[in-house]
Amino acid sequence: MAGEALSRVPDVQIDADGVFKYVLVRVRGAGALAKDVVRGHGWAEYHADLFERTAEELARHGLSCECLGGGRLSHRPEERKIHVYGYSVGFGRADHAVTTEKLKAEYPNYEITWADEGY
Repeated sequence: MAGEALSRVPDVQIDADGVFKYVLVRVRGAGALAKDVVRGHGWAEYHADLFERTAEELARHGLSCECLGGGRLSHRPEERKIHVYGYSVGFGRADHAVTTEKLKAEYPNYEITWADEGY
């Protein structure tokens, strides 16, 4: 059951365009089942806002989560580009390489880059 709930959780949910904060979240089902997901939206003033909403949504499906870190995304759909950078003051820097791989799977026709520099 938890494995089924976990498989229904989208790997990536980000805004269609713009520059915004994101968090990398490890979602856990029952036992050892887990997967990492990316959440990024412009409405979030803080990385914690993204994490709290994600945690609430997952809890409704019997799943738990932990924040692995955060950063920023620059999503330019007209150029088919996403750039991953920066860090979260509260959660630390996410592993941008992991985030980039998740984004590449979701946006296979995009150029997706990352850097540890910037805020």
